[in-house]
Amino acid sequence: MVNNDLTMNKKDCTILFMGTAAFAVPSLQALVEGGYKIGAVVTMPDKPMGRGHKLQAGPVKQYAAQQGLEILQPEKLTDDRFLNRLKEIDADLGIVVAFRMLPKEVWSMPPMGTINLHGSLLPRYRGAAPINWAVINGDKETGATTFRLRHEIDTGEILLQEKMSIGDDETAGEVHDRMMTIGAGLLLRTVDGLLAGSITGLPQEEINEKPTLAPKIFKETGIIDWSESAEKIHNLIRGLAPSPGARSELSIDGMPPVELKILASEEIDFEHRHTGVSVGHAISYQNSIEVVCGRNVLRLKTIQPPGKKAMKSADFLNGLRSR
Repeated sequence: MVNNDLTMNKKDCTILFMGTAAFAVPSLQALVEGGYKIGAVVTMPDKPMGRGHKLQAGPVKQYAAQQGLEILQPEKLTDDRFLNRLKEIDADLGIVVAFRMLPKEVWSMPPMGTINLHGSLLPRYRGAAPINWAVINGDKETGATTFRLRHEIDTGEILLQEKMSIGDDETAGEVHDRMMTIGAGLLLRTVDGLLAGSITGLPQEEINEKPTLAPKIFKETGIIDWSESAEKIHNLIRGLAPSPGARSELSIDGMPPVELKILASEEIDFEHRHTGVSVGHAISYQNSIEVVCGRNVLRLKTIQPPGKKAMKSADFLNGLRSR
């Protein structure tokens, strides 16, 4: 049972921090620099990376090691040795940022409960990819939310929220990088408020807004349907950039089709030069690639051919013509 009435001095509060990805690093850094005691950092086991398949630590582990913090990397979060170590650490508050689903044995252990930083304005975009889906759907606004964990994913009491705008051409990667800084400040204010007893949670059921979902992004999510409008495809490209990227097999100027990952684009009007060009086919024009869509035309600005680095469309066309 979470003790919502528990107030505490900062120096007496021990925090268990759980996270792996780069998104979580500014949050951990804010807590460390804010003077909080980090009892331990729980992060994913190192993964083999690159051609040599060498084990590589995640960003959170790298930062935690630099700070001399205790690092726990359980294969299973229900492992008895891991759970016993958590009991020994006896954290007052758990914090999870960009990690994975926690079993109840973990999130219910701290007397102040466990809170999460989520990359959307809950109850919008519950799930694994809130930033991507906000951009894919063409939203002009998103934000970050801190909330209490409970069994159902992303459904707990909201503690604090902060809004942020999304630019018309901003990518999910760019929103991610801004949000992880905004989110770190939001998380620090949340912890400060919880310790001071000045924050009370708001049940999501009391918010007059229908919950929406943000499911995991798969490779298939990025397959472009050129019968859609240029605006919708542009948003898909932005929402999947820089990774995993939207992709399509394109025939340019009647040449054999080539598969391209498309990382940046812009919508343009249908002009006379596009007359007679079928939907989903591309032409080169003034060192750019233009694809006819179901409505209007999309100019491809940055693309990535198979096995190559990302490049401007002009550079790709120059290479294509020199073959």
